[in-house]
Amino acid sequence: MTPTPFTGLRLTRVDADGTVRIEVSGDLDYDSADDLMTAVTAELAAHPQLDDLHLHFGGLGLVDSMGLSVLLMIHRRTTEAGVRLHLDDRTDDLDRLLALTGTLEHFTADPDGAADPAPAAESRPDDGARADPARSAGRDRGTPGH
Repeated sequence: MTPTPFTGLRLTRVDADGTVRIEVSGDLDYDSADDLMTAVTAELAAHPQLDDLHLHFGGLGLVDSMGLSVLLMIHRRTTEAGVRLHLDDRTDDLDRLLALTGTLEHFTADPDGAADPAPAAESRPDDGARADPARSAGRDRGTPGH
């Protein structure tokens, strides 16, 4: 019998001048998402002058809807605290989830409104999202489309 690998969340904290880095390994899911939220909340409280919070996801496994929800809450809290949030070493699965949910740009936009360069996987056009120019042209002129 092969033992089941540990998929729980492991957090490693590293801090330097004005920056805190939390390395995230394992699954960010219903069972573990609160652990990340607790760790980030503690860092924000312990470092009121914090400039940057880096979450490193190189060892990330599964991310479910609760994990995404916690990432959105972390973004809200860091924004309120005036801290720049960085999602570093994102896995392909995390990027895919963020892209599918329309939150990738939310996390990667800089304070001036520009977005970080998208990974190659996201630079492909979405063929299913293109509008039919003939139908939209009819609607734009106030005539019903056929």
